[in-house]
Amino acid sequence: MDHLLTVDNVFSGYGEISVLRDVSLAVSEAEVVSVIGANGAGKTTLLLTICGHLTAHAGKIMFAGIDVSQEAPHETVTHGLIMVPEGSRLFPFMTVKENLELGAYHAKARLHLRARLEEVMEFFPILAERRHQLAGRLSGGERQMCAIARAMMSEPRLLMLDEPSLGLAPIMVDRTFELILSLVKAKGLTVLLIEQNVSIALHLCQRAYILERGVIVKTGLGRDLLGDAEVQRAYMSI
Repeated sequence: MDHLLTVDNVFSGYGEISVLRDVSLAVSEAEVVSVIGANGAGKTTLLLTICGHLTAHAGKIMFAGIDVSQEAPHETVTHGLIMVPEGSRLFPFMTVKENLELGAYHAKARLHLRARLEEVMEFFPILAERRHQLAGRLSGGERQMCAIARAMMSEPRLLMLDEPSLGLAPIMVDRTFELILSLVKAKGLTVLLIEQNVSIALHLCQRAYILERGVIVKTGLGRDLLGDAEVQRAYMSI
């Protein structure tokens, strides 16, 4: 299986503050991969570095055969490398439809804006109902759906999700992950997931990496890590 994304010996951080140290991971086409770890482990820093919001101090990031290590976010997004940030970050005083249309801001996506919008509305019927409503008036679960739908407007090849269940009611957590799995199956989408609910993250993914203090300390199949006593003690309160 070819790797769509390869992170090779990457060091990254904020200014002179080092967060990631010698991190390597790979994600293959149509695969769901989770990165788990405690708060402050460097998970969000990893996603920000991959999509170009932070520039790696050392190492290489390859996406779809292209070296994106030094590319800016507006460049990586044109390759289909899309991130849904923690907390959705919608524009609250714009309508749902306007927020979705912003997802297709780059030239490639604009070519198919109308078709993509119809497709997204069909996949997320609640957003079709709310299309003229201000995004700031959506419920937490609806905001998260809108953020994911906005990302789909960008025609992603790899969707990176940062804590999609954060702040959601349990029933909406289940619904959100059902939608993510549906997208994976319907679109052959590749997903790199950061998720605070480790049990859900490991159930959902094929493979996972454990990040501690900026270092990958363990990797394996999701089902194997679910049964790992050390992982259970450290992250699942078992």
